[in-house]
Amino acid sequence: MGKSNFRFKTCNRFCLKHNKKLIFAPSCSKNRTGFYFMQSSSLQTNRGFLFGDAVFETVKIIDNKILFSEDHYFRLMASMRILRMEIPMNFTLEFFESEILTAVQNQSLEKSARARLTVFRKDGGLYQPETNEVDYIISVSKIEEPLYKIEPKTYEVDIYKDFVITKQLLSTIKSTNKNLNIIGSIYAKENGLNNCLLLNNDKNIAEALNGNIFMLKDNILSTPPISEGCLNGIMRKQVLALAKTVEGIQVIEAPVSPFDLQKADELFITNVITGIQPITKYRKKEFQTNISEVLTLKLNTKIRLG
Repeated sequence: MGKSNFRFKTCNRFCLKHNKKLIFAPSCSKNRTGFYFMQSSSLQTNRGFLFGDAVFETVKIIDNKILFSEDHYFRLMASMRILRMEIPMNFTLEFFESEILTAVQNQSLEKSARARLTVFRKDGGLYQPETNEVDYIISVSKIEEPLYKIEPKTYEVDIYKDFVITKQLLSTIKSTNKNLNIIGSIYAKENGLNNCLLLNNDKNIAEALNGNIFMLKDNILSTPPISEGCLNGIMRKQVLALAKTVEGIQVIEAPVSPFDLQKADELFITNVITGIQPITKYRKKEFQTNISEVLTLKLNTKIRLG
C-alpha cells in the first residue's frame, strides 16, 4: 500500500491476537491498590474513547468478498459528512475494500469473517476538536456459518421503555455512542429476553437493539422509515428489495405502533451479520417464521450468484 492520509493502527505495540480476533489494547500497569491503569496515551487522548467521536461499519466477508460493500462504503461516507469529518482523498471504495480484506487475510479468515472498521477524529480539543482529520482501526473475527440461516429456536422480545430514540438524523448513523443499546441489552439479559424493541419519542417502534424491525400483517410487510429514527441498515435495504419479489406481499415503509405487534403474523429483525432473525414470541403472542425463511433463501441465492 502506498502513502496514505489515514494512519492504520497496526499491531506493533497495542495489538493482541486472541482467538483469531484482532484486538487493540493499551499497555497497563498495576498500582499499589491492585487496580490497573493505562500507561499509554492512546485511550487518554482518543476522541472516539473520550467523546464517542467516531463512526463504524461492521461488514461480513464470505470467500474473500465483502458483502454489500458499496452500501457500507457510501453509508460510512455519509456518516462522516454528517459528523463533519474530513474524508481523505485516497479513501475510495477500492481503498475501503483493500484495507478490510488485507486485515482479514492477515488473520487467514478469508472464508468467513466479520470485520469492523472504526473511524475516529484525530486527537486534540475537548468538545470542539482541534482538527477534523481522521484515523481508523480495523478488527476481525471468525464467523462459523458463512451463509445465513434461521435457527429453529425460541426468540423472545419485549419493548424497552426506560429511554427512547430521538427522531433525528444522528440516530440513523452507526456512531460509537451506543448507550441506549447497551443498557437495553442488559435489561434484556436480566429479564430472560433475546432482544428488545426500542421506541422513538413518538412512542412508535423504531428498531431492535441490534437491527431493524419488520412486521408482516395481512400480507403487508412494513418497516419503520428512516425518519422514525431507526438505523439506515444495510440488510434493511436488501430485505426491502428482496421482499418486493415475493408474490402476494405488499412492501411499505410506515410507522409501527406497539399496539400493532400483537396483531402481526410475523416479526423479524435484520442486520448484516445475522441476516434475518425471526421473532417467535412477544409477550403472550407467538409468531410464524414463513416469510423469514423465504427471504433468507432469497438472500443466500443472491449472495451465491454474486
